[in-house]
Amino acid sequence: MDFTFPSTKTTNKKDYYIQRSIEVLPGITTWSFLILSIYLSFKLPLAIAIFIIIFDLYWMIKVFYITVFMIFGYRRIKIWEKIDWIKKCEDTSEEEGDLDWKDVYHLVIIPTYKEGIEILEPSLDSLVASDYPSDKIIIVLAFEERAGAEAVERAKILEEKYSDKFFSYLTTVHPDGIPGEAKVKGANTSWAAEEARMFLSEKNIKNENVIVSTFDCDTCVHLKYFSCLTYQFVRNPKRHQSSYQPLPLYNNNIWKTNSVVRVIMVSSSFWQIMQSVRYTKMVTFSSHSMSFKTLVDINYWPKDMISDDSIIFWKCFMFYSGNYFVEPIYLTVSLDAVLDESYFKTIVNQYKQQRRWAWGIENIPVIYRAFLSDRKIPIRKKIAKAWEELVGRISWGLTPIIIAFFGWLPLWFGGDKFNQTIIALNLPKVLGYLMTFAMFGLLVSMFMSLFLLPPPPKKASIFKKMVMVFQWILAPIVAIPLGAIPMIDAQTRMLFGKYMEFWVTKKVKK
Repeated sequence: MDFTFPSTKTTNKKDYYIQRSIEVLPGITTWSFLILSIYLSFKLPLAIAIFIIIFDLYWMIKVFYITVFMIFGYRRIKIWEKIDWIKKCEDTSEEEGDLDWKDVYHLVIIPTYKEGIEILEPSLDSLVASDYPSDKIIIVLAFEERAGAEAVERAKILEEKYSDKFFSYLTTVHPDGIPGEAKVKGANTSWAAEEARMFLSEKNIKNENVIVSTFDCDTCVHLKYFSCLTYQFVRNPKRHQSSYQPLPLYNNNIWKTNSVVRVIMVSSSFWQIMQSVRYTKMVTFSSHSMSFKTLVDINYWPKDMISDDSIIFWKCFMFYSGNYFVEPIYLTVSLDAVLDESYFKTIVNQYKQQRRWAWGIENIPVIYRAFLSDRKIPIRKKIAKAWEELVGRISWGLTPIIIAFFGWLPLWFGGDKFNQTIIALNLPKVLGYLMTFAMFGLLVSMFMSLFLLPPPPKKASIFKKMVMVFQWILAPIVAIPLGAIPMIDAQTRMLFGKYMEFWVTKKVKK
């Protein structure tokens, strides 16, 4: 089946103008809203005040809604952790019509650049510790040629240590400077996947019997992940039309990094837990799994985009004419939180990581162009998905700013006439009540974060443990500089055609 997916780079003038017209949309929308809101605070302060009250009321309700979903998601994690998934897999063998779980292989691709052995070994050790039969697991450690001689040495050391631990252990080296490719992770993983396809063909292993998982190089999987994933895969009648998303926790070094980073990282995990409950809106994120047959059919990841973990979902979505889904796996994978040699460098790197995640806005013009050329997906579904993607990205940048500052704009700029009105006199009180109620979600987040924490190090002081509780007072403070601003930064760069390059988060073990 022939399948084409829009590229961010095009020589066709029509496609280029469509691409640029859509690229500027998020930035123009965000900056127009900010500027217009300030202007209208002078001209129509009453209208702005009413808007702020309605908006904050909406977010008060949404916080309650998100919090309830987080609790449901957390409860499911605890239930799934207790299930014997190998036993459930064995039970499926007795059910006529199911794929035999013993025929399922797991292909794990781990792309790496300049990460040291101390980063890669815990990830590989977690795979060794898996409860799934090791003779059904194939590891591909994917290196970059441009990483130099040190990467070659790391590859040799790791291959010597782990080559006999799995059905097969492959090391691939992605050549530098291939025409049409950018220096992005998707190009490396695509090269590794093609190498794996040739290996599977030599071993007469069918693509449809292989689940491929792409993990960040610091990903440590739950020991039951592959057995659970296998069960979900064999029981799913649309197994090739689904991606499988575990829940990421940044717990590998959570006790070592600083409070600001912890709040940001745990909040990101909570968002994924919440999204897993309303899974019809989920898009793949970070480490995830899917059918290898589907991956081959769509010709792997785009090789010129930074946000490879999310755009792969949209590529599959288009391939299956909108009939592609994300199935949540209520087991966790643990990754590294941002950590550098100094407090300041750690904060700077956290900002850069948030901005790289925000660069997911590069998906919007590609998705929209794909929708424009598609004739099979219902128009209503395309509009709904396009709207969700755009509004989600814009609200990421605007919501913290609106909640923190916009309630004060009419009072600052509305003039004496407005400030003497009843609504002006009561606006601070109303906003205060709404924000006080919204603290309910913050308290739930605080307690849930404690349940998800790994055990403290033996040398952890009482003060350090107390910080883990009280650090959540930082959440409203960091929401703008490390939440909203990175998204507005990304939107502004795309608005002016200042495209980002892939930035590898520096990982330090202390």
